[in-house]
Amino acid sequence: MIKVILCDDHAVVRRGIRDTISEAVDIQVIGEAGSYPELREQMRKNPCDVLVLDLNMPGRGGLEVLAALKEEGSTVKTLVVSMYPEDQYAIRCLRAGARGYLNKAGEPAELVAAIRTVQQGRKYVTAEVAQMLVDTLNKPEDEELHASLSERELQTLQKIATGKKLSEIAEELMLSPKTVSVYRARVLEKLHLANNAELTVYAIRNGIV
Repeated sequence: MIKVILCDDHAVVRRGIRDTISEAVDIQVIGEAGSYPELREQMRKNPCDVLVLDLNMPGRGGLEVLAALKEEGSTVKTLVVSMYPEDQYAIRCLRAGARGYLNKAGEPAELVAAIRTVQQGRKYVTAEVAQMLVDTLNKPEDEELHASLSERELQTLQKIATGKKLSEIAEELMLSPKTVSVYRARVLEKLHLANNAELTVYAIRNGIV
């Protein structure tokens, strides 16, 4: 039996994933979490084989969770299931230690197949992600400046590009406005840009929003 813990800050989404998984006789959901602290508690009480992890969570985000698990030498196999398109986060997640990446809009059967694949110690990627991995082999390392952004910096860039104010971004990410301002400054520096207008143009040209 494959033991799974679900980590997503939306209870409705967790229920949908649980219902999908329940149709598989060889997979059992043994715990749920809506944040990183809850996840740590669940993993302490209920060791699992596979962690199904969302990226966009309050406090510590999915990429930060992956980094924490990797740093502590965790053996849990992580499958990222996110609303974000593959071209924005898939390769970033795989490099951070995830065993697979799946969009929430995918077919239910694909989720079951992905869990089984990562539990076996193999990587699970969609055809789109596989093509991106091939494409990256032919790209200069410095072609996409935003590849150097952290998860929070990328989220800040995305939200600025959609017209949100720093105070709104801070509220959504559960951070202080000062912290978001620091992220904005780092993004401007890394992308060699001067203001929000240039950030928006960059985001649109590179398919970030």
